[in-house]
Amino acid sequence: MNLKKLAATVSAIAMTAAALTTAVPSSLTESKVEVNAASAYNYGEALQKSMFFYEAQQSGEKTDWSKVSWKGDCMTNDYIPGGWFDAGDHLKFTLTNAYSATALGWGLLQYGDGVKKCGMLDEYLLNLEFALDYLVACDLGDEIVYMIGDGDFDHKWWGSAEVYMYKFELEGNGTERPYYTCKNSSIQGQMAAALAVGYLCFKDSNPTKADEYLSHAKSIFKTADAYRDIGGDAAETSYYNISSFWDDLFFAANWLYIATGDKSYLDLCESDYIDNLGLESQSDELKYTWGYCWDDTQQAGTLLYAMNTGDEKWKEQFRKHLEYWTTGYGGKVIDHTPSGLAWLFQWGSLRHATTTAFLAYVAVDELFADDAAAVKKYTEFADFTMNYCFGDNPLNMSYVVGMGDSYPQAWHHRTSSGVWNDKWSNIGQTEGEDAKPHAHTLYGALVGGPGKSDDYSDKIGDYQYTEVAIDYNAGYTAALCAMVEKYGGTIDPDFPEEEEPKWTEFYMEACINQESGSYTEIKAYTTNHSAWPARVVKDLSYRYYIDLSEVFEAGFTVDDVQVKIGYDEWGNCTISKPIQYDGNIYYIEIAYDDGTYVMPTGQSEHQGEIQFRVGVSDATPVWDGSNDYSIDGLVKQDMQVTDKITMYDGDTLIWGTEPDGTTPGDVKPSNPTEPSTKVTETTGSRADIEYGDVNCDGKVDISDAVALKCYLINSAKFSISAQGEINGDVQGNKNGLNAQDAVSIQKYILKQIDSLPVK
Repeated sequence: MNLKKLAATVSAIAMTAAALTTAVPSSLTESKVEVNAASAYNYGEALQKSMFFYEAQQSGEKTDWSKVSWKGDCMTNDYIPGGWFDAGDHLKFTLTNAYSATALGWGLLQYGDGVKKCGMLDEYLLNLEFALDYLVACDLGDEIVYMIGDGDFDHKWWGSAEVYMYKFELEGNGTERPYYTCKNSSIQGQMAAALAVGYLCFKDSNPTKADEYLSHAKSIFKTADAYRDIGGDAAETSYYNISSFWDDLFFAANWLYIATGDKSYLDLCESDYIDNLGLESQSDELKYTWGYCWDDTQQAGTLLYAMNTGDEKWKEQFRKHLEYWTTGYGGKVIDHTPSGLAWLFQWGSLRHATTTAFLAYVAVDELFADDAAAVKKYTEFADFTMNYCFGDNPLNMSYVVGMGDSYPQAWHHRTSSGVWNDKWSNIGQTEGEDAKPHAHTLYGALVGGPGKSDDYSDKIGDYQYTEVAIDYNAGYTAALCAMVEKYGGTIDPDFPEEEEPKWTEFYMEACINQESGSYTEIKAYTTNHSAWPARVVKDLSYRYYIDLSEVFEAGFTVDDVQVKIGYDEWGNCTISKPIQYDGNIYYIEIAYDDGTYVMPTGQSEHQGEIQFRVGVSDATPVWDGSNDYSIDGLVKQDMQVTDKITMYDGDTLIWGTEPDGTTPGDVKPSNPTEPSTKVTETTGSRADIEYGDVNCDGKVDISDAVALKCYLINSAKFSISAQGEINGDVQGNKNGLNAQDAVSIQKYILKQIDSLPVK
């Protein structure tokens, strides 16, 4: 279950006095980690990949500009389509969409020249617009839509967004996700801030769109200011338990002043909001601890207010915040890891640190530009924090997925895992029998980050370390805008490369149940392990090919052939009479009336079982199933993957080989494009080995697994060459062939193991 949000509700007030008075570690100024120069990493690449992450979080119809090839349409019938999924789950929160959009927009406003120079401006604006349009749609006037999704269902099921609603409906939850409305001055305040920022970002390039954003910003703010409450609806509080709204009104008023120049917004700050802002524990001093996040915009508001008023008092108030985050102020200092990372909280530790790094960059440029000591101190803090994320840390590991040579492998994210059976615990494991990589690389996602000791647990269940979220990436992305402007960076024009499927998405398994002189009975499994993208084939069918030569030779016709289904797991299949393929070769077509019964959504649904019989009357035992094309390689009571039973999406072949050699032309082959691992023995006793190539045709595919299985059952009838025997010993132990060799070849073909021989 996703618990980061629940834990993140702990506010600054909850911090103990002991934590606040922690001594400044010497490592802050004398780091045990040698910090690279600011230009050591490609910040343009990091910014490019962060946009990829936000595109991976898109809900609704897939945008035509998305670079995420493995995503498809999802949750298109939400009450409000669009918006970003919150984290590794599929819930949508207006609060985090607004918070994240504000941070991204602020980064662009402050450092747009750098974003433009590195070639990311257009894509950045598209992603920002996507979120802002969702916020506009969530504005219902007096109320807002603040949450969409069923939290109980969402957190008990693990699967891809594209097939979410199929599972949701299958479990009797209806065809539309629940949505919730409310009045809430905190959420509405952050919506107003985001849309005011949106106006500023788009007023030159798209004034019509910008005016729409500003109109909603004003209206939403007016409603929030009149209400001045966080409301009583509890649906969201299990995830985001808002502690105050005054900071959000203060924050929004400052942005509206910047957008409009209307001083009444600053007047509200002075007359109403400032007196209600948070105070330090057991003090009448304005709060300067904690950090800018979804539940605390006070420090960000303080920075803006200092910028808007030019008041030295507020400049010094914000300085307290940066001092707290660096060397301390008033006896209070943030915790630091042994290597010097400012560490606020175990949930999303890097989220807090990178967001503060962004505020530090802004403050250096806007408040302290003439203070050389402050510029040096706060810039070094921000640079250190960001570079820590990329590898300047004791683990020498990037905390950004897809950045660098070493980065987390078990990030907590459902859709990118590509899981088809609701089993998530082994995702990201790199060792062991159950090791399974993510289907997709979630480029640009900033994981929660290290523990207080610079430690990190790369396990999908340790979500305080491994979860990703739109608010985690928000301040980090804004800081990247600063870094590309200050230090440069380039993007990869070829990013991302088209993903190749890591496993076979659709395939057939079958065995012989029974056979006699009058019939053959087959048990078949239809499998859907799709993830590029995850999808449901509604017009799904497969064909079993038979040779009726002996029937015709005995004087019978095709009309004498009988077919029937003996067992249908889902009860919705139909079976055809024999259909001529070529000459005496016919096929039986088994079709699903509704392919949603074979979908990558769970243990029960990812496969569909059918048992069917084809033959003639018992009174005329002239049937010989052994000459049938599709029986080749099948054995009794032992399921085999077979390419001789072909599968179709409508009229399109998606699995198998037809009798004339036709294969799926528009689907990536399941076998590798290069020969399997070649090992050359130096003893001269064995030739060059092509492990897995049992039939010695220069490739490893399903025919090799079939050939080995048949050989093991009846070596006299199904022979293989001496070199084939050597190639088939994929255990690499030179002890001859056995069933385990066949199983390993099959696993390799299905990409359940990476290489042969088995290590």
